[in-house]
Amino acid sequence: QVQLVESGGGLVQAGGSLRLSCAASGSIFSIGAMGWYRQAPGNKRELVATITSGGSTNYADSMKGRFTISRENAKHTVYLQMNSLKPEDTAVYYCNAVIMAYSGGYRSTYWGQGTQVTVSS
Repeated sequence: QVQLVESGGGLVQAGGSLRLSCAASGSIFSIGAMGWYRQAPGNKRELVATITSGGSTNYADSMKGRFTISRENAKHTVYLQMNSLKPEDTAVYYCNAVIMAYSGGYRSTYWGQGTQVTVSS
C-alpha cells in the first residue's frame, strides 16, 4: 500500500508564509510527477503546481512568483513553499504523486488526505 501524508497547514495572516510537506511511503519503486492541488468550499479542486522527477515545474498563473514547489527524491517528499499568502488562498491543499509500486508495474496516481490552509485578512 502507498500512502501520501501532508503536513504544514494552519492559520496564517495575510502576507505570511507556510511550507507544506507531503511524504510518500509504502511499496514504492519509483515516483514520477508530484503535485499540489487545492479546493476551497464550493469550488472545484484546482491545480497549484506540479514537478517532474527531473525537477521541471509548472504553476497555476495565480501562484506564479508566490509559491515554489520542490522535491527530495531520496525522501519521496514534495514541498510547497507559499509566500505572500492571501485570504483567497484559503483552501484544503492536497498532494498527489504518480507512483510505480514495483518494477514493471503500472503507474497509479495517489492522493493525500489534505491539509487545511487558512489565511486571515
